[in-house]
Amino acid sequence: MDALITAAAQALAAGDPLAALKRVALRDDPPALALRGIAMAQLGDLARARKLLRSAARAFGPKEPLARARCAVAEAEIALVSRDLGRSLQTLDAARTVLEASGDRRNAAHAGYLQARHLLLIGRLDDAERVLAAFDADALPPASRVGRELVVAGIAIRRIETKPARIALQRAGRAAKDARISALAAEVDQAVRAFAASAARLVSRGVGRLLDLEEVENLLASETLVVDACRSVVRRGTKMVPLASRPVLFALMRALAEAWPDDVARETLLRRAFGARHADEAHRARLRVEIARLREAIRPLAALSATREGFVLRPRARTDVAVLAPPVESEHGEVLALLGDGEAWSSSALALALGVSPRTVQRALEELARDGKVEAFGRGRACRWIASSLPGFPTSLLLPATGISG
Repeated sequence: MDALITAAAQALAAGDPLAALKRVALRDDPPALALRGIAMAQLGDLARARKLLRSAARAFGPKEPLARARCAVAEAEIALVSRDLGRSLQTLDAARTVLEASGDRRNAAHAGYLQARHLLLIGRLDDAERVLAAFDADALPPASRVGRELVVAGIAIRRIETKPARIALQRAGRAAKDARISALAAEVDQAVRAFAASAARLVSRGVGRLLDLEEVENLLASETLVVDACRSVVRRGTKMVPLASRPVLFALMRALAEAWPDDVARETLLRRAFGARHADEAHRARLRVEIARLREAIRPLAALSATREGFVLRPRARTDVAVLAPPVESEHGEVLALLGDGEAWSSSALALALGVSPRTVQRALEELARDGKVEAFGRGRACRWIASSLPGFPTSLLLPATGISG
């Protein structure tokens, strides 16, 4: 490798793309094309970066699998930054296999970190953790160590485990300081601020207050019967009753929990669960059916008793009842929570992360756009969505998190 290529690579590793471009901007040999692509990615021109990396991979040809694998990893990182989550993880996994077989531990570890980051974005926490454990973190370049620690923190935050999240953020801060790249330091600072922000609103005995993530963790570890409106579950300690697929039952449960220890009038329950303005016999019959279903669903945790006016919630254990809600409630909060990372997302990437159909996400985005909460730019497949400024939102409790321990 010649001196200019080496100097350009060192500049990129230090986060100085302009210095790298000064050395290779006029060259079209494969190594120069690859370095120019990485430099353009650091400068934010992701479309140009991707074209340069693909040109470099073609120019290297099949006789240089190691160089092609490095280009594939760089392109995969661009796909992550541009939230092109539809890109298959198999390509990245194949590149990682080539790098490991060639003894390139540094780039193989970086590919593993990117896999974990992708899995975190779509809420596959257990898979992300397994990938992180499968490679040597010490082999990562300084800049990638920052990203790895942010992934570790992200996994812990989504699982509502504040101690490991705090430790990972501290390690990320030290790694950013060692890397001496201001953009990485800013990313860590943003993550620390998000970690310290209000994560939820507690409503208990008619009184509401904001909670940080550590307070949420303590609440969920207590014997309090918690109606979690962020994840649509009812829980006490390790016992959980998921109601995300039964929105009517959850609406009834939340209304009963917010009023506890008092009862809730039938008219109020009809309005909260069905949107009924006037209660007729058909509505009352439906309410009786849904109350019976809710009574059966929450049997391990609580009972429901009929009163003269309506119904009252009675926990099985002698404990308090609380509702855990987002700090600022908004329709389509899960979409806003993902857009709250400040990146531009495609509707297909949002659908993949949330595990819903693209059409469902598109309808949500259109409604949010009418309310001025999101903005779109680009057209067709290049269309991307960003969140408008929303103080106090989002909360990490609305982010996708499959594989959470109860």
